[in-house]
Amino acid sequence: MLLVIDVGNTSITFGVFNNDNLISSFNFKTNKKSNTERFSLNLARKFSENSIDPSLINASIISSVVPELKDVIDKTIKNITGFEPIEVSHSSKTNMSILYDNPKEVGADRIVNSVAAYSIFKKSIIVVDFGTATTFDCISAEGAYLGGAIAPGIKISSDALTLSASKLPRVDIEKPRNIIGKNTAESMQVGIFYGYVSLVDGLIRCLKKSMQTNPVVISTGGYSKIMSDESELIKHCDECLALKGLQILFKLNG
Repeated sequence: MLLVIDVGNTSITFGVFNNDNLISSFNFKTNKKSNTERFSLNLARKFSENSIDPSLINASIISSVVPELKDVIDKTIKNITGFEPIEVSHSSKTNMSILYDNPKEVGADRIVNSVAAYSIFKKSIIVVDFGTATTFDCISAEGAYLGGAIAPGIKISSDALTLSASKLPRVDIEKPRNIIGKNTAESMQVGIFYGYVSLVDGLIRCLKKSMQTNPVVISTGGYSKIMSDESELIKHCDECLALKGLQILFKLNG
């Protein structure tokens, strides 16, 4: 079985593939101060909860935007499988040209999402990843990575509002009951939720115009479902997109 690992600033997501089938996925919060013992215990607990026998895992691949955890995760996975995981980077074999000024600057998460999305649709695409930051990645009809945009994530935006304004409370990120808020908390939810939907759709329109095509728009990440349901332009949502991309990249690099 193949273990795939997507390490983000907010959470670490794991997937277990048996051949081409994703048989289990789970996550836990990212702790940049975690040590090997603590990480191993958390992973063992998740394996147990999801009825995964770690002795059956014989390969692993990882994409990470948290370099502080590299040694911890490498040691943990080596203890399980006998060898360190393959790490995705700009130099990995992807069958996708990266047309960034400096390809080293493209995060592994953006590469993985782009490879997965293009493998599914085989046409021009915009991938919107609602993570700690919200990233927009543009792929041409020929399968080249064109670049994109990075915006503050919706949680970061909400937290910044609360921290910067003394009288404003912390609110849950969810679709408000009313478009016109009837109290302070609801008014904040309206501004955060609908303001962010407008930001997303506005950026997508700009990117589509620049691409001069009619790309498929797909979303992924922690807030993808709630945001995609309200967006006018996001037509597909796949919360497992990164895991699928890692499995594809393992076939190319394993």
